[in-house]
Amino acid sequence: VGYFCICVLRNSYFFQSCVVINWFFTITEENLPKQVDDLGSQFTEIFIKQQENVTLLLTLVEEFDFHVRWPGVKLLTSLLKQQGPQVQQIILVSPMGVSRLMDLLADSREVIRNDGVLLLQQLTKSNAAIQKIVAFENAFERLLDIITEEGNSDGGIVVEDCLLLLQNLLKNNNSNQNFFKEGSYIQRMKPWFEVGDDNCGWSAQKVTNLHLMLQLVRVLVSPTNPPGATSSCQKAMFHCGLLQQLCTILMATGVPADILTETINTVSEVIRGCQMNQDYFASVNAPSNPPRPAIVVLLMSMVNERQPFVLRCAVLYCFQCFLYKNQKGQGEIVSTLLPSTIDATGNSVSAGQLLCGGLFSTDSLSNWCAAVALAHALQENATLKEQLLRVQLATSIGNPPVSLLQQCTNILSQGSKVQTRVGLLMLLCTWLSNCSIAVTHFLHNPANVPFLTGQIAENLGEEEQLVQGLCALLLGISIYYNDNSLENYRKEKLKQLIEKRIGRENFIEKLGFISKHELYSRAAQKPQPSFSSPDHMMFDHEFTKLVKELEGVISKAIYKSSEEDKKEEEVKKTLEQHDNIVTHYKKVIREQDQELEELKQRINTLTSQNEQLQVTVTQQVSQIQQHKDQYNLLKVQLGKDTQHHNSHSDTFQMNGIQTEEVSKLKEELEEWKNKHELLQGQLREKDSVIEKLVSALTVSTELDAELEVLRSQIQLQSAEISKLQMENQKLQVMVPVNKSLIFSLSEVKALSEEKESLKQHLDSSSSTVAILQDEKNKLQQEVCFWLTRIRSYLH
Repeated sequence: VGYFCICVLRNSYFFQSCVVINWFFTITEENLPKQVDDLGSQFTEIFIKQQENVTLLLTLVEEFDFHVRWPGVKLLTSLLKQQGPQVQQIILVSPMGVSRLMDLLADSREVIRNDGVLLLQQLTKSNAAIQKIVAFENAFERLLDIITEEGNSDGGIVVEDCLLLLQNLLKNNNSNQNFFKEGSYIQRMKPWFEVGDDNCGWSAQKVTNLHLMLQLVRVLVSPTNPPGATSSCQKAMFHCGLLQQLCTILMATGVPADILTETINTVSEVIRGCQMNQDYFASVNAPSNPPRPAIVVLLMSMVNERQPFVLRCAVLYCFQCFLYKNQKGQGEIVSTLLPSTIDATGNSVSAGQLLCGGLFSTDSLSNWCAAVALAHALQENATLKEQLLRVQLATSIGNPPVSLLQQCTNILSQGSKVQTRVGLLMLLCTWLSNCSIAVTHFLHNPANVPFLTGQIAENLGEEEQLVQGLCALLLGISIYYNDNSLENYRKEKLKQLIEKRIGRENFIEKLGFISKHELYSRAAQKPQPSFSSPDHMMFDHEFTKLVKELEGVISKAIYKSSEEDKKEEEVKKTLEQHDNIVTHYKKVIREQDQELEELKQRINTLTSQNEQLQVTVTQQVSQIQQHKDQYNLLKVQLGKDTQHHNSHSDTFQMNGIQTEEVSKLKEELEEWKNKHELLQGQLREKDSVIEKLVSALTVSTELDAELEVLRSQIQLQSAEISKLQMENQKLQVMVPVNKSLIFSLSEVKALSEEKESLKQHLDSSSSTVAILQDEKNKLQQEVCFWLTRIRSYLH
């Protein structure tokens, strides 16, 4: 029967093909009676045994006719459900196999388009290669368009199917996530979360859609993604306003509990480790009277035992993400506990007060959450650990206040619930690690060490083994970070105490109870607190890192002798000195990098200015050449006029005094005067050009050669001006005063005055050139000085 059906499909009879495809779809559907569940899988295996059958089906899916295309889509979807990996591989190696199926999203018939989305869901499951092909076939654009057309979160089940397909394409696929971010598709997610203010519009489908949309955001900023990819997505979500929109939902009223919980988890991962987003979240206020910070409102829910368990876990995760690698936020939280910053009026509730209230309440879950939250405020921050030692608590009226550290140890010794003690021990271990001052304060209470050794030495039940392991860890931290400032609790004495009261092997065994615990392994997997019930809420993810770091070094420290401890102390001091030196040089290198960056910017600026000045100099050189050519032309004309005047003089001397000659001489002198004025104007233009060049040379560092060229040109011009003066003197001599000549004394006097004026003008020109030469020498010295300074900076 199967062979006959395949033959019919291959012959492409239209009506028969429709019937056969529908029949194949029916027999391969998974909604069959229970006794024939394997029938669809068997038919699928027979059908895909020959890859040509799937290729033929892909060809039929390309047909536009509804009666062929739609059953073909349904049949192919059913085949993928039954034998997914096998059918995926056949489609992957088929020419244009995935591209053919992508055309289904562009079909104008909604039935085919919607079933095409379901087909692509099955096709993209757990196959990164197909996921990449589908993404680069413009799937993101088409799916986002469909979601927008269907009404975003108010849409129907089609929106849900599109969101599930987007999750398939993006989850655990860094290449597609990067393509999604670079394609500016994150910005198109913002309208999804514009839910409005109506509290009656939360249909079941809308809740499902919004839940999937929030999960899709978390896929892009998951802590398991590469740090660089997560950071870039977090910044994009802030700049496009997506984070602000999520915070609006977070502070809105009437939001369903599961949506509120998922929104808190989503905001947590959007701000985790991103300083810009963390600062914005710290500024968000709840719409209350008076307004309260969102952090405070969330902490109220965390320490309220009437709130749902999953919501309290989400708030704790949000608080942890807010403080993750955020020393500024840590300082703000701890400052609300310090005596100098506590509000004396008591009108407002601070985050520190809420944490202390939860830490010492009667609800064990509140104790644990508050202890873990406070531990995150101290994570990798030795300064805040020292400052927290100043916190004093008033336990009861009439009694003196006790320190926060002492109150924690008092509650431990009272034998409270296991969950409360585990939380307090995790807080103390985080507080004392890498803080010798805190260790000294802890050991200063004489009851603490006997309590720890007593807890470790006893043979308690399985439930208490976890507490014993944490007590061993706390005692080991008190040894490893002990600075030997207390004579009775020096390192060596504490080791001897362990040897006598507990035994080294027993101590190491109890210390190993922590990492061997099942709840420890669960907490170490991911940062988000995920517990099936409140009783399983024992370990924090960041604390598991601390245990992994300290377990080995504490085990070694227990077996070390006093001499080895001394050597280790010396090594620690050396390392501290080395760290200080490294820190100093890091600071110096950072400063030098800044200076280098500034110098690079200056070099770039000077380079651009130099290029502009070179263009200007080229233009000025061409202008100077033009002036030189004009000057040479004037010089040639002057020579011709001089020869002409000499010939007139000879004629004048030979033929005697004639009145007409005197008038001609006056005209020639007038012409000389005009030429002199023209030459003076040209000299002034050259002076301005030279001044511009000199001013430009004070900025550029690479114009020494051009300066030399200009100097030679100016010298040539000075020589030419000198020649001009000599020629002028010759001109004065050209017309000698002959005693035998008799003419009007007034005319002679006028000629003499004109000659004297011409001579003064020439002398003025010479002095101007000399002044210019002095100014040029001064500017040249200044240029050399600045060049030397810049070269020293570059060196």
